[in-house]
Amino acid sequence: MVSVTDAPRLDPAVADRLKRDQAGLVPAVVQEADTLAVLMVGWMDDEALRRTLTTGRSTFWSRSRGEYWVKGETSGHVQHVREVRLDCDGDTLLVKVSQTGPSCHTGATTCFDDGLLPLGSSA
Repeated sequence: MVSVTDAPRLDPAVADRLKRDQAGLVPAVVQEADTLAVLMVGWMDDEALRRTLTTGRSTFWSRSRGEYWVKGETSGHVQHVREVRLDCDGDTLLVKVSQTGPSCHTGATTCFDDGLLPLGSSA
């Protein structure tokens, strides 16, 4: 039996650079590696990031369900991770992927396909 202290952990050199929110989470912006389109935003804690880095599959923490989920596990719309970057402040991740199928749960190519807001002067 593996004890909790023997369980795999995120590399301490990486963990020390992360600036997490009060829930221990960091936003992860997911971008298509070839087109550079922003596909979605998810949330990662240390374990989700460790799983992402070691498996090459985007793994997130679901704030609503309180559990880990792997993108494409049920839909088949898999994200194959090509690289992961940490921003200069250590508080946001950029995950570059090769996306299979749509990335949005609505079936849209990206989660930002239907969110165009009008620009202009305020009243």
